Amino acid sequence: MRISRRSRWVRIGGAVLALASIYSAGVVTGVLGSSGSAPQRPAAAPSSPGFLDQVEQTILRNAAKPVTADELDRSAIRGMLDALDDKWSSYYSAADFASFENVMNGQYTGVGLWVHRDASGAVTVLNVQAGSPADRAGVRSGDVVLAVGGVPVAGRSIADVVTALRGDAGTTVTLTYRRGDVVRTVTMRRSAVASEDVTAATQNGVMIIKVSAFSRGVANRVRALDSLARTQRDRGIVLDLRGNPGGLLEEGVQTASVFLDGGLVATFVRRGAQPVALKAAPGGDIATPLAVLVDGGTASAAEIVAGALQDRQRAVVVGSPTFGKGSVQQPIPLADGSAIEFTVGTYLTPAGRSLDGVGVQPDVPVAANAPPSLALEEAVDVISGLLANAGTSGHG
Repeated sequence: MRISRRSRWVRIGGAVLALASIYSAGVVTGVLGSSGSAPQRPAAAPSSPGFLDQVEQTILRNAAKPVTADELDRSAIRGMLDALDDKWSSYYSAADFASFENVMNGQYTGVGLWVHRDASGAVTVLNVQAGSPADRAGVRSGDVVLAVGGVPVAGRSIADVVTALRGDAGTTVTLTYRRGDVVRTVTMRRSAVASEDVTAATQNGVMIIKVSAFSRGVANRVRALDSLARTQRDRGIVLDLRGNPGGLLEEGVQTASVFLDGGLVATFVRRGAQPVALKAAPGGDIATPLAVLVDGGTASAAEIVAGALQDRQRAVVVGSPTFGKGSVQQPIPLADGSAIEFTVGTYLTPAGRSLDGVGVQPDVPVAANAPPSLALEEAVDVISGLLANAGTSGHG
């Protein structure tokens, strides 16, 4: 999940380098310097403000291979993020960050894929937008991405992989992926993708609200559909979060608020700060029977919603265990329009549970390899069961 960007400007001046490697290389190859004199102690210590600038200027003046200050700055930023050992950290160029913002606004140019790095380190497909170039090419959730544009994804950040998938409308990109033991390569033509992150249908008098990601405006659309379901006197609602990779924290909290009358949604825990209680707005719908559909692609902000509705006994969770991402990332814009993103904290469910590495365990389990229609049928049956028990129990 992500905290939406704030106007916080950070200046990065200079480059991060493995200085020990430079010095040891000098011992082996020889160092140009004054005759016989010992190397002078650097004027700036590593912790001083001018140290990185000194390193940058030294490289720019003396390196045999020409390099620009911008290239050193970008390498410095990536090096700093690598030092965090944070698999969720990313550096976005100005163009990439603008594209990232468009995605959070529900619009971008690409192929319609959500990808993530799983626990084994593999880049896998979390979700494929219906009708997108990737959907038409036959790519499916769970496929393991091996290469984009002929370049292997091993060792590359998720931001780099996503950037390679995006591009100008009308251009093409190849995707090599593995499904089981079969490796396929497909060519997709990029197009403008307007994310339909919230869709709805009715089955047996039950409204099915599918939320594909928590981009801006999702909570308001879910609230409008909940109101419509009550107006139509639908029997209940199934909130389908399968394949939802998360998105904006605020949208997740507000979506949970649609079905809660105030109270705790999650607790945000940040280093060196007091825990922050994220609470639902009062006046939500606590009467309509509710089931939440989840699977292994349900992650981050989507897990917050499922975990909150489960802990608050507001909904019955149906499906297979969720992904288990219990951390919060924040994209922070830099002065040149680029941005860095890294983990800034963790969250707990209302019952104090951490979902990191564990996920949400469904109340009504459905095998992960079962047909998607089976899980949906189970959820609709749950609504029937809740109606049968109406008056004998309650949710708050």
